[in-house]
Amino acid sequence: MDIREIKKILEMMKENDLAEFEMEDQGFRLAVKRRSGAEAPIVVQAAPVAMAAPVAPPPAPAPAAAPAAKDEDADLLTITAPIVGTLYRSPAPDAEAFVTVGQEVDENTVVCIVEAMKVMNEIKAECRGVIRKILVENATAVQFGQALFKVEPL
Repeated sequence: MDIREIKKILEMMKENDLAEFEMEDQGFRLAVKRRSGAEAPIVVQAAPVAMAAPVAPPPAPAPAAAPAAKDEDADLLTITAPIVGTLYRSPAPDAEAFVTVGQEVDENTVVCIVEAMKVMNEIKAECRGVIRKILVENATAVQFGQALFKVEPL
């Protein structure tokens, strides 16, 4: 598949107002997704099939919290992810979690580890209080600024 064929596909998507297109031809896979409101399509993946890694769907947007839930969390502090990576709630798979709901923490208490580029980064509470909510499951990807824990200040 050459660039002219890809351009024809992009034009066809624009003319027919298609949001997504995916095809496989002679060991080559092309997946194109167009952002809503965008003029030009965006190529998501174009690679030989043998080397193509599965494309994970974009994370679903978090459901809007009910107004009552916001009021409950209004007095709670939030511990957020300082980096992008994989969050681990314990130092080893068979070890106990760093913190649990109801546990008191201080500024130096390690609450989890975020692995980024094969480096394990300890994440500290950086506040004094009691863990009230754990918002992320073990061994899941986290984004910069994502809420991880809710803490009731002491």
